[in-house]
Amino acid sequence: MAAQTTGARTRPGRGRAPDAPPADHARRGGRGLGARSAPYLLILPACVATIALLGYPLVRNVIISFQDLNAFQLIQHTTQWTGFSNYTDQLSSSTFWHTVLRSVLFTLANVALIMAAGTAVGLLLNRLGKRMRLVLQLGLVLAWAMPVVAGTTVYQWLFDSQYGVVNWFLAKLDWHSMAGYNWFGHQFSTFSVITLMIVWQSVPFVALNLYAGLTTISAELFEAARMDGAGAWRTFGSVTFPILKPFFLGTTFLEVIWVFKAFTQVYALNAGGPEGSTETLPVYAFIEGVGNQHYGMGAAISTLTIVILLALMSYYFRIMLKQEDDL
Repeated sequence: MAAQTTGARTRPGRGRAPDAPPADHARRGGRGLGARSAPYLLILPACVATIALLGYPLVRNVIISFQDLNAFQLIQHTTQWTGFSNYTDQLSSSTFWHTVLRSVLFTLANVALIMAAGTAVGLLLNRLGKRMRLVLQLGLVLAWAMPVVAGTTVYQWLFDSQYGVVNWFLAKLDWHSMAGYNWFGHQFSTFSVITLMIVWQSVPFVALNLYAGLTTISAELFEAARMDGAGAWRTFGSVTFPILKPFFLGTTFLEVIWVFKAFTQVYALNAGGPEGSTETLPVYAFIEGVGNQHYGMGAAISTLTIVILLALMSYYFRIMLKQEDDL
């Protein structure tokens, strides 16, 4: 009987000994669920704010693009649905496609200059002494922090045909034909001023971020490259660029978006003139929608602008995702 009693007591214990009590399993499961859901709960407010601030206007814009909406109908709250007529009118318009080509070329030129100048300034920051680096960083931050409208006003003063500093300086250099030159009277000169302004406003972002990335690279790598006889270009191509390739991809991605949708600089400087020759897609959408009070047409152009930007960035975005997977 004693043996039987002992066996009866030990069998249940022998089956449960390796396992944790059910209560421990419940506590661990609860903690695991909380840990897994914590990141999503933390970003939930940002997601809700983004949907509220960006999602609703985007959906509303798409809805308006299917309507023939003018100022009178907007006040009277009447709606006239036109289907895809706004889209077909624009897609069959040579003006629209000329504006698309102009916007793409404008974006490519600006982004190339921004990345080249920003990279050069970032590398310079890494080579300067402490005091000169601080002075240059302060200048970059001031240029970056200046409001866009204020910066546009400054450039209008600088390139003014009668009292502009640029024309005065060029005339002092015996370039007398530039005295009284109207920079905003021709397409190329107007785009030159706009490009100079956008590059000036964008270089600080690239330069400061590149310098921050350079501080993460071990100095021993650069020393080894110099000992192997590598010059500045080869060091950049063999050491700096491969290590900071994700930075260059991400920054170029952001700059393409920022330049392609640039509106304030183009419109505030010369309102897309002369005679619409410097209109980009955002300016074209504003003039057609608000200026001509064809709100449905303006909404259709802005929607097409987003689609074109997504199409342009799809291949580049795939490269970024592949780069993230490789990391």
